[in-house]
Parts: sequence; structure tokens; C-alpha cells
Amino acid sequence: MWSIIIPIVTLIVGGIGGFFVGVFYLRKQMEKMQSNPEMLQQMAKQMGYNLNKQQLAKAQQMMKSQKFKK
Repeated sequence: MWSIIIPIVTLIVGGIGGFFVGVFYLRKQMEKMQSNPEMLQQMAKQMGYNLNKQQLAKAQQMMKSQKFKK
């Protein structure tokens, strides 16, 4: 019976832990993009958008208004 319960509990705990690590990593990346316009430009190009300087400044302004910190 324990050979069934332990793997299921381990899977659930690992999934929850992985989720929180992923959220932490994503928040750190978003904070870096706020101060680095090249990184924001690269992300936009990967998504298929080509931002000019005005659009890039507006995107940075929007990101700075968001609260990524806890």
C-alpha cells in the first residue's frame, strides 16, 4: 500500500514545488526586463512583434506599473 501512496504524494509535492520555483523565476525575469530594453525587445521578437522605440518605451512603462514583487 505504501508503494502506491508515497509516489503519488511525491508527485504532488514536486508539482507544487516546481510551480512555485517557476513563478519565482518568471518574476525575476520580468523584473530584469523592466530595466533592460534589449531583453524586452528580444522577447517581443520571439513573439513575432517588432517594436519601435515609442512602443518599447510604452511597454516598459506598463511593466514598471505592474507589481511583480511580493
